[in-house]
Amino acid sequence: MMIASLNGNLGTGALLVGLIASIFAALGLIVGVRRRDAKMIVAGSRYVWVTLIAAVAAFVIMEKALITRDFSLLYVQNVGSAATPALYNFTALWTALEGSLLLWLLVLAGYSGAVAWKYRERRSDPLVAWALATLMLISLFFFSLTLFTSNPFEAGPAGVTTGRGPNQLLQNHVLVLFHPPTLYLGYVGMSVPFAFAIAALVTGRVGEGWLAETRRWTLFAWGFLTIGILLGGWWSYEVLGWGGVWGWDPVENASFLPWLTGTAYVHSVLVQERRGMLRVWNLSLLVATFSLTILGTFLTRSGVLRSVHAFSESGIGPYLLGFFGLVVAVSLGLIAWRGDRLRAPGTMDSPLSREGAFLANNLVFSLFAFIVLLGTVFPLLVQAVQDRDIKVGAPFFDKMGIPIGITLLFLMAVAPVLPWRKASTELLSQRLYWPAWCGVGAVAVAVVTGAGGLSPLIAFGLGGFAGGAAGRQVVLAARRQGLRGLIGRANGGMIVHLGVIFVAVALVASNSYSRTQHFVIGAGESVAFAGHRFTYTGADRFDTAVRFGTQVFVQVDDGAALAPSVATYKGRGQPAGKPSVRTGPWRDIYITLDKPVPKTSADPAGITISIKPMMIWMWIGGGLMALGTVFSVFPGRHRRPTDPTSAPVSPTRESVPDPAPPSFAQSPSFAQSPSLAQSPSLTHSPSLAPSILGGADD
Repeated sequence: MMIASLNGNLGTGALLVGLIASIFAALGLIVGVRRRDAKMIVAGSRYVWVTLIAAVAAFVIMEKALITRDFSLLYVQNVGSAATPALYNFTALWTALEGSLLLWLLVLAGYSGAVAWKYRERRSDPLVAWALATLMLISLFFFSLTLFTSNPFEAGPAGVTTGRGPNQLLQNHVLVLFHPPTLYLGYVGMSVPFAFAIAALVTGRVGEGWLAETRRWTLFAWGFLTIGILLGGWWSYEVLGWGGVWGWDPVENASFLPWLTGTAYVHSVLVQERRGMLRVWNLSLLVATFSLTILGTFLTRSGVLRSVHAFSESGIGPYLLGFFGLVVAVSLGLIAWRGDRLRAPGTMDSPLSREGAFLANNLVFSLFAFIVLLGTVFPLLVQAVQDRDIKVGAPFFDKMGIPIGITLLFLMAVAPVLPWRKASTELLSQRLYWPAWCGVGAVAVAVVTGAGGLSPLIAFGLGGFAGGAAGRQVVLAARRQGLRGLIGRANGGMIVHLGVIFVAVALVASNSYSRTQHFVIGAGESVAFAGHRFTYTGADRFDTAVRFGTQVFVQVDDGAALAPSVATYKGRGQPAGKPSVRTGPWRDIYITLDKPVPKTSADPAGITISIKPMMIWMWIGGGLMALGTVFSVFPGRHRRPTDPTSAPVSPTRESVPDPAPPSFAQSPSFAQSPSLAQSPSLTHSPSLAPSILGGADD
């Protein structure tokens, strides 16, 4: 590997420093815990900061190389350009494989530093030390991967004075600035709860104490992953020109898989906190979520998938696949080793209870994840075994996913009103009365506005039902405690549910009732479609330093014109269309420029017009999900249950001890550092008990 220029040498040096610091940090932490040497643990934890400094330095150096157009670097030659606008020159860092690994390292090092800072007063605790050691081992792998197999600071051919610029689809919308970093904050953030799960297994402290420490980390990561996926859907809608937000692309599925298992964990972990159940299941979900982020990285960065989102073929695939296998093998081995400590002290009293709803919820999410995983990797297995290409497309996922989505909407409607332990039919009928009427009202409104079809009407009805249940909880909380009552995991979760319902209903409406038609329109001509009049008013040819192409102007009714375009980026040589969208409260008007593409305003133009119902409610739903996640992170005000029919929770099943191994508990080295199990912040508190599916009733 040849390194050139000051930027190349400094960048490679930063990666090498990060690699060495990761080794020293992991060794210091592990050996310190094994020897019960608090000083060595403290010394090892200090190297965490070195890895953070190294990751920041490598990222900044590459950005400097892109901004200053240092074309001595091969990566800058591939994704940089002298004519690329400043915004897209900055985002070019994560538009290809090598730079995306730098972003991964930066986010991972940032999370590791945040963990080290938060627990700086308790870093001698074995649980914290093992968690940091796990994060450092993950960092070691990614520093090694970046330095030895995908080094972005490698020298390119001499004499190059400009580059190709980013992929044409990654330099025509500002969302490229937000979507990948947000997705990475979610993707990589799942490393933190995974690290604490491994630490709990290694130390034997597999009770409920470690869950409280990871709650906010998990919610933060899950929230970023959720918003990142939604931003990806928005980018697809605004950029790709096909009018949809989710096409079951394999790379889309790679981000959706850890979201499914992460969502299952966010729900089921509350059963363990409240009742001491599902210990093995929750550990398995965390292992699955982190493992799926590694598998997703393999799918998107190894070149095994053909996708508009995937990177080109590279040599890192075997390393990622090997790391994935190692993570799964070690995790399952630790779970088997601690099997005797993982016996759940709590049992389910009745399936008609909140814990019963959580279990059903988990089974449905897990089934959904299995279906998506099967549909994503099955073509790869067939290609590897039989050397033939097959494709599992949207029809398979839609057919399998629609019943699952309907089931989840039903569970979202019923679960919030269920008490823990057992529910009476009288209680359920009382709590479900208004939500049921909301569901009936939603179906009536849908029918009056022209909706039809069994599946969409069921989805609208269950959406109204679930929305009524979540809305009821939010209203009760606001009435009792004002706006402050919305803060906390329970009612913040209800706001998240409202956002999910908005997204689900908008997807159903847009997929079921969109209308699309292609037209060839001459200059000055008009066509009528879906109650609107579209008039072709002219075309404009443009030629800039970056791209050249054609833009046409289509007036809608008597309002402003929409302007779809097709452009060819000079560094890439491939045309890319860009739709023009007018968003309204009930429908979007979506126009793309197709063939024939006019050369002058006198030539006819081919356009495709789509009417997309309720699209804005998808983005509103995403905003609600983000807001609800923020509210869920902060602790709410605890209050006693006011519902006399709500069964009291047995304290013996509420608080399950989180034992520490005697060797650590009796060790003089740790005498001055209280264990996490004994920390007041980790003892079970009823205020943590309400579920993200729970609410004001409980």
